[in-house]
Amino acid sequence: MAPKAKKSGSKKKRITKADRLKQLQEEEEKRQKEEEEARVKYEKEEMERLEIQRIEKEKLRKLEAKDLERRNEELEELYLLEARFPEAEKLKRDSRLLSQWKHYIQCDGSPDPSISQEINTFISLWKEETNETFEAVISKSKLVLNLIEKLKLILLETPPYDLQEKNIIQYQGSILELQELLHLKFSIATEILLRQASTLADLDSGNMEIIIRDENVTLYVWANLKKNPRYRSIRFSDTQIGFEIPRILATSDIALRLLHTHYDHVTPLRPVPTASQEDTSTCSVQEEPEATKYELEMKLLSETVSAAQLLLLENAREKPYFFEENEVDLCQFTTLGGVYHLDILELPPKCKPMKGWMIVEIHKEGLQKYTYPPETTEDFETENVFPPIEVMLEVHENVIFFENPMVARWDAEEGKMELMSRSSQLKGKHWKTDGISNVSYKSEDRLITFSLETFGPVTLLQDAHVNMPYQSWALRPLGVNKVLLTVTTVFTEIQIQIKENLCMLASIKLNNKKHSSILEEKWMTPASFILALKETGLNIFPTGHSHFYVVINYKFPPVEVKAYRQMALLSSAFAFGWSKWNIVCDSKKVVFQVREHLPEEEPIQNPHWTLLMFSGDRAQSLKINESSDAFSEALKEETEFHSTLYHMVKDFASKEAMKKVRHSNCQFVDSVCHMLLSTRLLSYS
Repeated sequence: MAPKAKKSGSKKKRITKADRLKQLQEEEEKRQKEEEEARVKYEKEEMERLEIQRIEKEKLRKLEAKDLERRNEELEELYLLEARFPEAEKLKRDSRLLSQWKHYIQCDGSPDPSISQEINTFISLWKEETNETFEAVISKSKLVLNLIEKLKLILLETPPYDLQEKNIIQYQGSILELQELLHLKFSIATEILLRQASTLADLDSGNMEIIIRDENVTLYVWANLKKNPRYRSIRFSDTQIGFEIPRILATSDIALRLLHTHYDHVTPLRPVPTASQEDTSTCSVQEEPEATKYELEMKLLSETVSAAQLLLLENAREKPYFFEENEVDLCQFTTLGGVYHLDILELPPKCKPMKGWMIVEIHKEGLQKYTYPPETTEDFETENVFPPIEVMLEVHENVIFFENPMVARWDAEEGKMELMSRSSQLKGKHWKTDGISNVSYKSEDRLITFSLETFGPVTLLQDAHVNMPYQSWALRPLGVNKVLLTVTTVFTEIQIQIKENLCMLASIKLNNKKHSSILEEKWMTPASFILALKETGLNIFPTGHSHFYVVINYKFPPVEVKAYRQMALLSSAFAFGWSKWNIVCDSKKVVFQVREHLPEEEPIQNPHWTLLMFSGDRAQSLKINESSDAFSEALKEETEFHSTLYHMVKDFASKEAMKKVRHSNCQFVDSVCHMLLSTRLLSYS
């Protein structure tokens, strides 16, 4: 047997207890050394951090002290710049007086609607006129609508501190009288027209069909002369407008009238805000020199203008009233495209020729409405005999519906006493949605079809806040005392030009495509312009109750007012833009982008924007930008605090830009501020 082979290699060396202790001791010493080094490093870094923090605090303290030291000087300079607002208001007052004087010396026979004696005389004389044809009433209606428009603009354009309660009552009373008289005249003219129904009958059908069109009113009348039970589908010539009537109407002595007024004289007038007695007080300083007197008057006017601007932004704390089921909330919805007055009328006695004369029996009560369905229906199966009437209407071509319109009927029945904001008032006469079914809207054809249980005034409504909140906004100079305001919403992009004391719709985009509007290229005063935009469905103007219906980025009103005023002062040479950080910052601060923009210079590719934060009494440049990951109020390096936006941008602006700002037209600045206050871009975007 072969000998056993030896194992190769040496045996593993055993670690002694002494070696183990030595190893542990070395590891402990290493750990302690690392801990000491870490402690020293931490203390050093902490000292450096505290030192940096101390330096930053000291730097901020010095900047705040510097800001505080020059605050009075900066505010005095701002006060001189903001003198443009009372200057503009004084020009508006002078313009209102001049307008009255021009009307007086024209002597064109039309009344001054602001003078009660003149408007009352006009109304009384027109009431005495009889036997006016529909064409004659339409002709007169142009003057009447103009008078109503003037009164509405007086209420809109006159600031609260210049409006007395008695004048508001007078103007609104005159508006209501003119509206009611105009509608009465249309009814009388319709009666005169229907007396001649047999002479105007269509040769084919034997019934009368008439369409009378005007820029403000369109009349459709169909008189059932033949009473053919099979003639139940009525379509007016060259239109899609018409009715599907039940057999009982097809065999009755009735006429169907659709009077489409392109205006709304049905919805009640909204209350006009008035200023307190303190706001309307004027200085009495006849004994002092004229130049002292003027300065004091301008100071008081400046304070009242500021108070009125703040009033525009104050939110109502409560909803105006509680709405019943099917009742339309007119704070949430707005009528568009006017009112469709749908009536079933009893045919009046016809004119009869007799010995060369036309004899007609005239009812003292005038034109009578045919009650449908009748008040007593016990002898009938109501659903079969008096079914809903199908109505087909064309939507006014000048209005925009971003969603399918809501159809509502006017309920003139008096309501009950209900709690309203801060007072109890009698509710009644409101738009309601009951009694209307099978609503269908074809947007391409602008045709809406629905079934109506009983006739009366009908209107189409849209959510007044369909374009709120805005997605973004921008304000940039276009030239001398001229800017472009762009507001982008979910549905549209609206561009508004502002120059001096006028505004104009520059363009509209729907679904990123240009859309034509009747308002384009028409310059109007801000109040008229806002009213016109609302009437076409382009509502980007919140009310005091809008925050109940829109999730807003609430900003403290005094801060918002100061921001808009100072942005308007700078708008001739600086562009402003929306910032995503505005919704993140505190409600008593606003954040937006700004950059110098001189229209005469070549456009810059990818221009640099500065991000500003403003709290009403302090402006600062932020270290972050629009692409930063998180919001921070950290001050941008090598910048300072300032008490005003004017002095903030002055730090980085050119002399040419600041010169433009100092020489801006007061009416232009006032108009820009008015539009900013009306759109409330900082709270509703």
